[in-house]
Amino acid sequence: MSVQAIVFDLDGVLIDSEPVWEEVRRGYVAERGGRWLPDTQDRLMGMSTEEWAHYIASDLVDGVTAEEVAYEVVDRMSQRYVEGPPLLPGAEDAVRRMAAYRPLGLASSSPRALIDLVLGHLGVDGLFRATLSTEEVERGKPAPDGYLTVAARLEVAARHCVAVEDSGNGLRSAHAAGMAVIAIPRPAHPPASDALALAAHVADGLDELTPELAEAVVHR
Repeated sequence: MSVQAIVFDLDGVLIDSEPVWEEVRRGYVAERGGRWLPDTQDRLMGMSTEEWAHYIASDLVDGVTAEEVAYEVVDRMSQRYVEGPPLLPGAEDAVRRMAAYRPLGLASSSPRALIDLVLGHLGVDGLFRATLSTEEVERGKPAPDGYLTVAARLEVAARHCVAVEDSGNGLRSAHAAGMAVIAIPRPAHPPASDALALAAHVADGLDELTPELAEAVVHR
């Protein structure tokens, strides 16, 4: 079996955005007298915009609609990114290195507006042949919908794709789609052990992401 495409996640893989998402959503919930639960951040990671907005409106905050939550939170995130998103070390180099090797896709839980903003800031938007926000599919991560749709847009079977993920829900999503997964966990939000066990390789950072590693994981 050969690698025919590389599919990146965005948040936690190319940008260190999970702390920003948590700060913004925590602030929104607190301002409205809501309840931030112990497992809230873990639950939110990987959800589509519709899913996390509905969760906040139904479980954490009273008197708001999911549409109002989504609009306010995404607007605040856009404002935080105006001066540039929090890029992770080696992000641009990793994208360019892997784009020179195989076609690239991206399957992100971020809204489309934020995906386009980040890739444009990185100057790599033209290197991705297919990008997808999970708000464009029926189910967010850990369901495989996003990864399967990206593979279809790339015209590549999912089993010939290597995914690059950080979160537990992302690992479950890519694995459920049939992709070999390289995990690059973020120390602040480590995936559960059962999710991490789904990865074909666990890397310490983007500098480890090479064509040689991608070939190795699909042949294990």
